[in-house]
Amino acid sequence: MAARVPAAELNPYPSSPFAASRFRCPGLCLSFPRFLASTPLLQPPLLAGDAALPAPPLRVAPRTPRRPEEPNRITRRAAEAQGSSGGARREPLRRGAVSARRPVPDHIPRPSYVGVDTIPDVCPDRQVHDGESIMRMLDACELAARVLQHAGTLVKPSVTTDEIDRAVHQMIIDAGAYPSPLGYGGFPKSVCTSVNECTCHGIPDSRKLQDGDIINIDVTVYLNGYHGDTSRTYLCGDVDESTKQLVKVTEECMMRGISACRHGASFKEIGQRIREHASKYGYSIDPFVGHGVGKIFHCEPIIWSTYDYEPGFMVAGQTFTIEPTLSMGSTQCVLWDDGWTAVATDGSLSAQFEHTVLVTRGGVEILTERP
Repeated sequence: MAARVPAAELNPYPSSPFAASRFRCPGLCLSFPRFLASTPLLQPPLLAGDAALPAPPLRVAPRTPRRPEEPNRITRRAAEAQGSSGGARREPLRRGAVSARRPVPDHIPRPSYVGVDTIPDVCPDRQVHDGESIMRMLDACELAARVLQHAGTLVKPSVTTDEIDRAVHQMIIDAGAYPSPLGYGGFPKSVCTSVNECTCHGIPDSRKLQDGDIINIDVTVYLNGYHGDTSRTYLCGDVDESTKQLVKVTEECMMRGISACRHGASFKEIGQRIREHASKYGYSIDPFVGHGVGKIFHCEPIIWSTYDYEPGFMVAGQTFTIEPTLSMGSTQCVLWDDGWTAVATDGSLSAQFEHTVLVTRGGVEILTERP
């Protein structure tokens, strides 16, 4: 799951948890919106070897690209997303009915945050694993990847996102694992399903998928004390070429970010490579960020998909997510009153991909990759 930076430029409802108390680190692609606070970014603690680096300034990351986009360019891309070039216009996303929270058998271990409605603080500890914990991470990530792969087969016109949630939930608990999103800060479902202009954290409901939709399915499982986190954007039915390109380029951006990972590399290289590729196509990068993951769902380091304020260098044995979100138009979004669903204000489409990776001496291993 992802987190978003900053909340200050969202248009939340008054009850939004985006305006909640401070958190300790910059922001998360902990794909959960509530990680965002309307406060300046705070410096994360330095690691050994960081002392020589100048301290990053205290600042808030922009929600829009530093190179301003021409208004007609945003309007044109939003119009393409709406299918106005010859076909029927796409209807704005509307919420459906949300079903009751699904039960989890008592014998399945829960993460510590279950039963607490507030968002946990972002843990400042970076996850560095030994041989045994790497194997447990592999197990959790392999399960998450299998669940996501199965969820993707369900993406068809007339299928509801609630049906996808039901299938994901059942597959996870059948494996003896816990669906990490369920109960995280009060999140009511076992998976995030973000359709079309929903940028992140969509709650599964009774809305039926329509021909031409795109949907990001974000799966995280908690197995044997470790979280595995992954997501992918799927095409539903007959999708137009401009939307297919958005999805393709977003996945390419993720892979380019992953290619920057190796022992001793700067975290800044990830965002630089993503930004370089997205800029070739004129896409905006939404301010959701990746995060450390392991025994803790969301922890440091924060993995930016654009300009990077994260100090330090990668260390062999670290695990974290890389999860860029690209948009056809503006990155401005409004938060629905469910406290989670973030929707683009201009109706432009967004796509996101995510892998959990392990830094090695020789490079990087993608833990959530499926053959």
